[in-house]
Amino acid sequence: MERKTKSKFLKVRCKCKNEQIIFGKSSSKVKCLVCGKTLAESTGGKIKVKSRILEVL
Repeated sequence: MERKTKSKFLKVRCKCKNEQIIFGKSSSKVKCLVCGKTLAESTGGKIKVKSRILEVL
């Protein structure tokens, strides 16, 4: 039997045009690897995304 997970990876784009893949239930703040701007913050469960979501993987 196939097991389905609720956690997803998200492809997001920063304002500096950098594209990055982040985990949808990250337990810490996620920053852009190029400019250092905060892309997402932890809320205890799912993350609060502060950048543009391009794709759900």
